[in-house]
Amino acid sequence: MSHMGSETRLPRRPDWDGRRTVLLLGALAALALSGLAIRFLPFHPANQWNVILHTVGGLALLGLVGGYSFRHWREYRRQAVSDVLVLGYAMAALLALCLASGLVVSGQALVGTRTSAAWRDLHLVTTVGLLIAGGAHLALAYRRQRKLGHSSAALRGMAWAGGVCLLLITLPVLASGIYSGRKLNNRLPPDYRFVYGKDRPFAPSLARTATGRAIDPQSLAGSMTCGTPGCHEQILAEWLPSAHRYAAMDTVFQAIQKVMAEQNGPESTRYCGGCHDPISLFSGTKNIFVENLTGLAGYQEGVSCLVCHAIRETDIRGNANYTMSQPREYLWQWQAQGPGRLLRDFLIRAYPSEHNRLSKRMFKTPEYCAACHKQFIDQEVNRVGWVQLQNQYDNWAASHWNVKGDARRTVECRECHMPLVDSRDPAAGDSADYNRRPNDGKHRSHRFLAANNFMPEVLELPGWQQHTKLTEKWLRGEIRIPEIEEKWADGKVVDIAIQAPERVRAGETVRLRVALTSNKVGHDFPTGPLDMIQSWVHLLAQDEADRVVYESGRIGEGNFIEPGTFLFKAEPVDQHGNLIDRHNLWEMVGVRYRRSLFPGYSDFVDYSWVCPSGSPEPARWRGDGHTDHAFPAPAARRGRLKVSARLMYRKIDQFLLNYVEGGRSRRTAPVVEIARDERTIEVY
Repeated sequence: MSHMGSETRLPRRPDWDGRRTVLLLGALAALALSGLAIRFLPFHPANQWNVILHTVGGLALLGLVGGYSFRHWREYRRQAVSDVLVLGYAMAALLALCLASGLVVSGQALVGTRTSAAWRDLHLVTTVGLLIAGGAHLALAYRRQRKLGHSSAALRGMAWAGGVCLLLITLPVLASGIYSGRKLNNRLPPDYRFVYGKDRPFAPSLARTATGRAIDPQSLAGSMTCGTPGCHEQILAEWLPSAHRYAAMDTVFQAIQKVMAEQNGPESTRYCGGCHDPISLFSGTKNIFVENLTGLAGYQEGVSCLVCHAIRETDIRGNANYTMSQPREYLWQWQAQGPGRLLRDFLIRAYPSEHNRLSKRMFKTPEYCAACHKQFIDQEVNRVGWVQLQNQYDNWAASHWNVKGDARRTVECRECHMPLVDSRDPAAGDSADYNRRPNDGKHRSHRFLAANNFMPEVLELPGWQQHTKLTEKWLRGEIRIPEIEEKWADGKVVDIAIQAPERVRAGETVRLRVALTSNKVGHDFPTGPLDMIQSWVHLLAQDEADRVVYESGRIGEGNFIEPGTFLFKAEPVDQHGNLIDRHNLWEMVGVRYRRSLFPGYSDFVDYSWVCPSGSPEPARWRGDGHTDHAFPAPAARRGRLKVSARLMYRKIDQFLLNYVEGGRSRRTAPVVEIARDERTIEVY
């Protein structure tokens, strides 16, 4: 620092070119410039080293700066007030604030979960202030020293300080030359087949990369490192048993993908990869001569943390119509333990700009989800033409849950499937949602609860027991979501109600109707691949002695649902009219039957029975969308009939499960009772 003399007292010759002064001036200048580089230069390995060296240098200089400043103040505190003296005190105040804010930010980055933007901004502002005040202070002091004949020493000292500064600011560049992170392999395999041209390397999926090239699989994997202590542990635990995580591990997906590859060629499975297995898709694994169509990274992670968070653009056309960017990596990003992990965590917290780019407003729109939660088959897949498949987005967009332009009355995807949960996670709080606050102590659940209560147990994923229980509660509509209670419905996901007479004469025909109403579902019920999902009505009539008078919808031998049962389902067909019953959608050209519930709508099942004695009549299809069932009962018997109707659900039908497991499966998908109603009919 300069001599803070006055016009009335001739100061001693200042130590402009002393080693301590030169080192201190050079180091402070380097710290200031490196701080500006951290904020304003692009994300780069050299800038990451800059963060580390800036922190180490700042901590190392604390004692030297404190001691020098105190001695400087003692020497010049009695000087008359002047512009140089005022600037000196301003510099001291700025320096104190800069050092204090730097210590706070460093402490938060070392032992906290995130750094405060306010403290980072204070550190930046005081740095800029120091550069301005320090430059003015030195210029004024130099002018005075030149008048006193000390200019050569001052120039020599500043030149040496500039050299020290230049040396120090080149250290991050040198360090990045020694270690700049992992080498990326963004190349497709040499034998990769561009079936639809080099401009569409991942077709028939609509997924694409920002560069048009492959993405190293590790760039989108490594989700376990996101949940190291002090980071996103809670979110990782939610994701681990979720459908996003096992999208590629799903044993049914794997079996069907294999058949598709055998029949249509391995490249055809790229159609599935955009949604189920993007890590493998973008690394070029779904290719000819590759035994395992799903690479190890993709197989274990499916829709990983970075798969979702690295998407930069989506389109509501569906079929994975999104653009994937390759996330830039932090040094030691994939280290889950040891010094590398500590340094990586420090970098992410102290230098969060790149990490923060992974959290985007686009996640908050249903259009983001539409990229995968909307599916169709076209000529490139079935060789015939376009056919719509599952379509959650358009169902929702056309439903009463979507009130355009009014977020407070609209129920969106994330509000249901990613409800707010109490959080200790660094991601807690959000100011971008209409009903959120930065310090609300909550984050959106990454369980993505929906309807698969089968696969987490099959794969024995971490926490599958809890996840399965929550999924079954979700299916029954028993999970409370406070943030949308005022605009969501109460009760069951789908209501069921029996409409029956109170009394019936023995020997008369009794007509009974079961009404099913979509109550809380944001899209069709059921939704998803309706060729494999089963939801049906189980109707049971018993007399007072609990003897079964009639039962429809029973699961019988081999875990098959008995014929004649009322089912929500779809029956897709190939170009020859044959039933698609092995999820061989690549052969599908249309549907011969489809039945599901649109949000807020109702459907009805009519049953009837006659009370003479005799053998049961078989169920018969009336042809008007209803099913007739005959209920035998002794004609002379009087008393009461107890009738129950239950809406049942299971994720995968037994025929397909047997097929994908190579014969008669020892397993069956667990059945969930979604809703029930009961009535008593008096027989007189």
